[in-house]
Amino acid sequence: MGLWQRCSRPPPWRSSRKSSKRREVSDAGAPGLRLVIHPTGSKVWITRFRRPNGKQGNLTLGPLDTSGREDHAPTLGHPLTLAGARALAIELGRQRSRDIDVIAVRRTEKHRRRVSLLESSANTFGAAVREFVDERVVRKTGQKPRRWMEDARILGLDFSKDKKDGKQKKDDGEPTVVKGGLADRYRDKPVTEFDGDDIYVLIQEARRHGIPGMGKRSKAPSDARGRHMANALSAFFKWLHVNRRIKINPAIGMAKPAVGPSRDRFLSDAEIKLFWKACARMGDPFGPMLKLLLLTGCRLNEIARLVDAELTENMIRLPGSRTKNGLPHDVPLPPLATEVLAGIRRIPNCKFVFSTNGRTPVSGFSKTKVKIDKLLSIPPWTFHDLRRTCSTGMSELGVSPHVVEAVLNHISGAKAGVAGTYNRARYNPEKRAALETWADHVRRVVS
Repeated sequence: MGLWQRCSRPPPWRSSRKSSKRREVSDAGAPGLRLVIHPTGSKVWITRFRRPNGKQGNLTLGPLDTSGREDHAPTLGHPLTLAGARALAIELGRQRSRDIDVIAVRRTEKHRRRVSLLESSANTFGAAVREFVDERVVRKTGQKPRRWMEDARILGLDFSKDKKDGKQKKDDGEPTVVKGGLADRYRDKPVTEFDGDDIYVLIQEARRHGIPGMGKRSKAPSDARGRHMANALSAFFKWLHVNRRIKINPAIGMAKPAVGPSRDRFLSDAEIKLFWKACARMGDPFGPMLKLLLLTGCRLNEIARLVDAELTENMIRLPGSRTKNGLPHDVPLPPLATEVLAGIRRIPNCKFVFSTNGRTPVSGFSKTKVKIDKLLSIPPWTFHDLRRTCSTGMSELGVSPHVVEAVLNHISGAKAGVAGTYNRARYNPEKRAALETWADHVRRVVS
């Protein structure tokens, strides 16, 4: 029985008298148990004892609970009634009798909770995506994985332009969080809470309604959008799993939209003639850009984002950061291609060869395709078919397959596997001869 229970006066937690000093009231019901009454009126249970090293220690058990109800088992840090405080103090006494340093254990638990709280705040989807793009993709890899910028955009980070002044950003600049994108939508959701159902829903959303934050370009569902979302999420959650940020990768076993049949469309000589005339009617900058795609066999963005630093008198030198396979690519320019480049009306002080505003490279390719289709009455085709047309044309003109692969910057055939490891030839003279042969053929067709 406690001291205040043996006296006629009420227990200290029921007293309305305030003191300017801190008071301690001991309890005989449990060794070392005390009620601390602060000058502010708050009351806290503590226990005082000798630690295994012989020093005196104090441990705060929890605030006083005056309700008299025992709704839960007594727990450190929670409100405690007199009975609960006694039970907890007695249990701690049993642990001390086994030479357990309860203060050290308590400090370790508090430190673990703080670390866990910090880790959980840094392990949200929004923070993890930024770290994934920043560390794995942008800075820590010697060459960036292909489509790294597109994957970052799908996950909700935009490196393309600064929202404040519209200027083009560098690849290692600070990204902008896309409004409505995944990094914005799930900025506070821990990555450990994602499961296979969440991955499936996101893939289907991208397929049917568009990438979050990027809008929908067509009314019909797009399997390609779904695959792009699946690939980006797969890379992200694989990175999380490898770095022990999640125990189970929810993207394993996910179903991707099926890949459609390979395209075999290429432009015939008659269609090339119509295409060339349509490009002339379109004018700068899109007409010359499309002509250069046909003459070089390059990919759309390799030409659309061409800058002065990548141009020499008769060569395009693309760094690995601008190619699909991450390898530098030299594209010899035949005379017809240099004539096309020389005829472009450039915007003063603009580093981009093809630009409409002088600050960024050309964009809006969907509208460009609609515009040229109105000028060109041929069966359906895509911009990538121009690359296939160049490849097919060179092959029909007798260019060797390994040279055609070199022109297209493909790693297959003679450059695949072990053969490619030892064969580091770039075939620049052969590539120049092949592209000049193809350009001469195009010149004869369109004249």
